Amino acid sequence: MSSDAPLSPVPLYQGIRIESAELRIVSLPLLTPFVISSGTMTAKTLPLLVLKGEGIEGVAEAVMDPAPDYLEETIAGAMTFLREVLLPQIVGKRFASPYDLQPVLSPWRGNRMAKAVVEMAFWDLWAKSLGLPLQAALGGTGDHVDVGVSLGIAPVETTLERVGAALEQGYKRTKLKIAQGHDVRIVEAVRTEYPDIKLTVDANTDYGLADLPVLQMLDDFGLDYIEQPLAHDDIHDHAKVQRSLRTAICLDESIRSASDARKALETGAARVINIKVGRVGGFAEARAIHDTCAAFGVPVWCGGMLESGIGRAHNIHLATLANFTKPGDTSSASRYFERDITNEALEAHNGEMPVPRQGPGIGVTLDRAYLATVTDHAEEVTA
Repeated sequence: MSSDAPLSPVPLYQGIRIESAELRIVSLPLLTPFVISSGTMTAKTLPLLVLKGEGIEGVAEAVMDPAPDYLEETIAGAMTFLREVLLPQIVGKRFASPYDLQPVLSPWRGNRMAKAVVEMAFWDLWAKSLGLPLQAALGGTGDHVDVGVSLGIAPVETTLERVGAALEQGYKRTKLKIAQGHDVRIVEAVRTEYPDIKLTVDANTDYGLADLPVLQMLDDFGLDYIEQPLAHDDIHDHAKVQRSLRTAICLDESIRSASDARKALETGAARVINIKVGRVGGFAEARAIHDTCAAFGVPVWCGGMLESGIGRAHNIHLATLANFTKPGDTSSASRYFERDITNEALEAHNGEMPVPRQGPGIGVTLDRAYLATVTDHAEEVTA
């Protein structure tokens, strides 16, 4: 062929048109009730969103609860917001990248979990349209992430048994849920039985400044961090507590944005940040928080909300970013569910969770037959 032959023009990427949206409420029974300071969960109820366009589906799940016991959002409110506001603004339209969704999402105050499920589903759709794993689209690397376990509140003997089982399975961090009256004794028992494990505690906002003496007692147990001891919307008082402790404070509920992370780190309110992509409004904000923490030299880890395999897959891909240097919460799905809604099992081995790569995007697919049996409500949004 002549070297002077004209080159065929490379077609410009035009993005992807969202043709319709499938919205479900799914309820997955838990194998064991999960108890934290704010209540007991016996089933994981979640909104599931499928965005469809040009023969491709992008899937994500939302992390709000039926009642506002973690943060302010609820499933009922989110379903209304998605159905009546967000989805009608994107269905029938073309977007070149997930960042092009921001003008649609940003005018609305709060509702970060509802915004997140839309943005995350489009990240999956977009990555699939490019033939890329979500990890590559986000800028992550590696074939696995380190994970630990999160153990709900239980009697001492039960907790010790659960810790022992997690260690036998090779998990790289053990997190104990604590609450007022269920703190020092349980931590002391675990640390005495297992003196060398990486151990953390999560208070889920159950303490106040008056409880500082109790938190100071936890300083004696070599914890990697104490997670969110004070109010869900507090940064200022956490800075006071952090100055009084040797143990690092990790913030979860208080961090909704990169701005929140900056304020917390500038004021010394935390030395570790838990990033939950559903909590902060999606991957764009999660990456911004990740980068802010990296600039401060502060490590992050990926938290969990008892997600199904869809949410777990999203979390795993996010946790491949460079500053996720502490084990996350994305342990094996079989610890929580008898059967998941994905065809692919997400199971950790020796404390390492493989990055799912059964195709582009999030790398897992919906088990449609089983999904139909655990769906409480389904609807379609079209242009």
